[in-house]
Amino acid sequence: MQLIDGKATATAIKAEIAEEVKEIVAKGGRQPHLAAVLVGHDGGSETYVKNKVLACEACGFKSTLIRFEDNITEDELLACVDKLNKDADVDGFIVQLPLPKHIDEQKIIEAIDYRKDVDGFHPINVGRMAIGLPCFISATPLGIITLLKRYNIETSGKKCVILGRSNIVGKPMAQLMMQKQYGDATVTVCHSRSKTLKEECRAADIIIAAIGQPDFVTADMVKPGAVIIDVGTTRVPDATRKSGFRLNGDVKFDEVAPKCSFITPVPGGVGPMTICSLMKNTLLASQMRNEK
Repeated sequence: MQLIDGKATATAIKAEIAEEVKEIVAKGGRQPHLAAVLVGHDGGSETYVKNKVLACEACGFKSTLIRFEDNITEDELLACVDKLNKDADVDGFIVQLPLPKHIDEQKIIEAIDYRKDVDGFHPINVGRMAIGLPCFISATPLGIITLLKRYNIETSGKKCVILGRSNIVGKPMAQLMMQKQYGDATVTVCHSRSKTLKEECRAADIIIAAIGQPDFVTADMVKPGAVIIDVGTTRVPDATRKSGFRLNGDVKFDEVAPKCSFITPVPGGVGPMTICSLMKNTLLASQMRNEK
């Protein structure tokens, strides 16, 4: 069994991006600029945005954090998005999800200029990705594809089962794993209503678990030698930790790991690659604008 180290891979990629940025600036080009909009004080979102700011520093990017209280109106947030769309100095920006209940998330996503949508959530980017055209690929699926490539894991012709059908991970992951230039695999998507979920998993060469249920994938669902990618990050109470909780994946790691050829840990697997992919998308956005 080999552990897929997302943390080390992300560090290496950020160093590669930093070198590229140095070259761009040395030739008189602009520093890439990523902005993040954070509404409210959700603990997970706070940590995630803080890590994005640190990643920008590591990559040599300029970063801006725009904060709002959770009583901001939808119109005020749309006005902020419009301002960022028009800001010539900002290459890409994200509006951190989830948003408060009174704000229509889809309306906010669709208001973002797709050329600055480095999260890859805008319908134009999603549509372009589905038919294999150049676009911003959403960060978590892009991170997973990058890990599979960096670890030379064979995907072509393999049976891949994706657990979960979310717009952020499950659906785009299925699209990418099907496409010739990325996964070239035979893909099955399972979810909470799938009658033959365990049987599908047992036949899979690669399982990508993004179902949001801690310890959902158990040893009896995994065939020997399978590759396991665990996207789950659920906070579960843990009195032994200073924070009072720990992050738990969708895979029961201790019992599943011995059966695998490769497996991602939680934390330290897919998570760091998500932020790293956002950096890759921001660099791409900057390059596209510099080419104009």
